[in-house]
Amino acid sequence: MATVTRIDFANRLRERFGLTTADAYKMVDLIFDEIEQSLINDEEVKFAGFGSFKILQKAERAGRNPKTGEPAVISARRVATFRPCTEFRKRVAKQS
Repeated sequence: MATVTRIDFANRLRERFGLTTADAYKMVDLIFDEIEQSLINDEEVKFAGFGSFKILQKAERAGRNPKTGEPAVISARRVATFRPCTEFRKRVAKQS
């Protein structure tokens, strides 16, 4: 399975829309920065036909160290999540 990177996205934009390399990189960075800032501001980010990103607040909970088996406390934290929309899941499943 191949990995697609920011550079790959920028190169695809450059080729598809005739952008300069610098402009394509700036555009990709701008999109990711906007998503990140929205999530930091507790805003949900939705892309129709693709899915949504949001932040979940996880409470502190009891756990254990998998190496030693000793009990441990897993601290409260915020985590970013992505939930694909139904259309997207169907398109991906169709390709399998």
